Amino acid sequence: MFDTIIKNLVQIKQDFAKSYTGSAHIQEVIPASTSNQFPIDELHLELLHNFTQKNPIYFNSYDEKINGVTCTVYEGDINQYWLNSIKHGSSCQPFYPTWVMSAYILASVANHLGYTELVDIGSGDGRIAFCGKILGLTTHSIEIDDVLVELQKTITKDINQNFNPYCADALEFNYSELELTDPIFFIGGLPQMGGDILATSVIDKINSNTNLRKNTGIVFAGTNSKKELSQNLTNGGWSSLIDKHDLSVIDTVSLPTVWTFDQTVETPYIYTKFN
Repeated sequence: MFDTIIKNLVQIKQDFAKSYTGSAHIQEVIPASTSNQFPIDELHLELLHNFTQKNPIYFNSYDEKINGVTCTVYEGDINQYWLNSIKHGSSCQPFYPTWVMSAYILASVANHLGYTELVDIGSGDGRIAFCGKILGLTTHSIEIDDVLVELQKTITKDINQNFNPYCADALEFNYSELELTDPIFFIGGLPQMGGDILATSVIDKINSNTNLRKNTGIVFAGTNSKKELSQNLTNGGWSSLIDKHDLSVIDTVSLPTVWTFDQTVETPYIYTKFN
């Protein structure tokens, strides 16, 4: 099922990017209904639309048939959140979200792999944590920027889905407070834009708990763009860190994100576990 959804979502993104004539700062699409191309739980799809409709970063939506599929196009502007988010230093990537549909796929893969808890590090508006929540995972949304956390709290109230936003520095956060047993961590940052610092800090904290280490997964957002990455592009630029910390790659999923909208490649998300 995942392969079908991923293939069709990527094709829709590619076709939509070529034909889009609007001027919105960001844009993304969500299928309007379930279909053979998108065999998604109807309630989950309704909740994805509800999250996006109630999210203040979006100001317009309209339906459009793309690659034979009727989709809802959402247009938005993240400038005010991006500008506020750049003040937190080199270990924190400015706010640039993945697509909501991509977030749902990412959380679905984590659920399929058997993880019961999802911790989103640098969670932005909380979309990955939200998707984990509707899939039945226990979620924790860690974000350093107070304005983004307030945005998350607004969304949780409006959609009546609490995905547990925390305003905290992920480098200093005490993860033992969460009493995790089978967690998967999503690292919100490319390796060359602070993600490596965040990942190293999280890994060091996991390594201090032997029982947690054996049950934990980590997902890295990578890149295929040489202009963004001077190092080895293997595993989206994360190979050195993966090797250094004795991690195994168990899956890689490439999906549309806001920052790859105008590119012919998608963002690779690398699922790993400790050896």
